[in-house]
Amino acid sequence: MIEDVIRVILADDHAVVRAGLKAVLGVAKDIQVVGEASNGRDALAMIERLDPDVVLMDLTMPEMDGVAATKELIARKARTRVLVLTMHAEDEYLVPLLEAGASGYLVKSAADRELVDAVRAVAHGDTYVQPSAARALARGLKRKEAHADERERFERLTDRERDVLRLVAAGFSAPEIGEKLFISPKTVDTYKQRIGEKLGLTHRSEYVQFALKLGLLTQ
Repeated sequence: MIEDVIRVILADDHAVVRAGLKAVLGVAKDIQVVGEASNGRDALAMIERLDPDVVLMDLTMPEMDGVAATKELIARKARTRVLVLTMHAEDEYLVPLLEAGASGYLVKSAADRELVDAVRAVAHGDTYVQPSAARALARGLKRKEAHADERERFERLTDRERDVLRLVAAGFSAPEIGEKLFISPKTVDTYKQRIGEKLGLTHRSEYVQFALKLGLLTQ
């Protein structure tokens, strides 16, 4: 075994995919696959036990997905770096994954061409992002900057006002919101008035647009 070998764990719920990744990495003399996991929870346990340099983390896995596992790994302040492997190239996946602490992002369709370079880059402390993904990241960050004002205004609301805003945007009536929050419909209307004063929202369509910009309807 050569010195400075990069020790890697594969985390993917499909054995065939893991076999393919292992075969691609097998041509690199400086990379060694030391373990395989079929879900995020097992991956975390294996990382704690084996302390690899890099984990190739699938995005969609049972029990715990790649995003949750990455966040947990970062919270533990582990030295293992995360290279996310996914079928998805859509913008909405990229920014959250990198914000979660991933060191790189690679679409599986490009793994046969770029995986070895990506693992090496991540292991050496760099961030590996494909050119198309880099453009997506720039667009995502630009959208975040555009929504910063809305986020700041939302943070001024009380917890109960935020609850009412989400429920109005989700299509619930004042009586339904009152039942969910254990308050009267009249109190709901009072909260809506306060929200209107703070955010300038009047019609439900405005609530919906505001909530969608901040991703409140997915929470």
